[in-house]
Amino acid sequence: MAAEGSSSAVLEDEFYGAASGWVEARSTCDHLSSLSSDLSQIPHPDSQCSRCHHPAENWVCLSCKDVLCSRFINKHMLFHHQETGHCLALSFSDLFVWCFACEAYLDVQRIWQLRAVYKTAHLLKFGQRPSFPVIEVEQLSNTQNEG
Repeated sequence: MAAEGSSSAVLEDEFYGAASGWVEARSTCDHLSSLSSDLSQIPHPDSQCSRCHHPAENWVCLSCKDVLCSRFINKHMLFHHQETGHCLALSFSDLFVWCFACEAYLDVQRIWQLRAVYKTAHLLKFGQRPSFPVIEVEQLSNTQNEG
């Protein structure tokens, strides 16, 4: 009977993402102070990696705006983080923001400091501004106070 219970717990963990690779984006990050002061101007999402010139799976560093390829290509963004300490990057593939220091995706809908760069990237990639779901004012201000 105990074996069935533990098997059930494993299946439940897999269902909720613990073993499937699914991750929940963080609503706070201690590294937001490293963001560039002007993220209203970023390279176009079609930009190539500045090191190997690969055309796909590229990220923009949110500290210096350098465009580098993902860990699935030649790992240049990862190397950039290791060399410079710049830890925040936005994926031109899916417009997710990753913090290398936290090893986590960040929720651009809840972290107000990331909204401007997300809007700019979305406009460049899709030709229109994104719509954000309405977030309770109390919930947004709590997130701002935490970050």
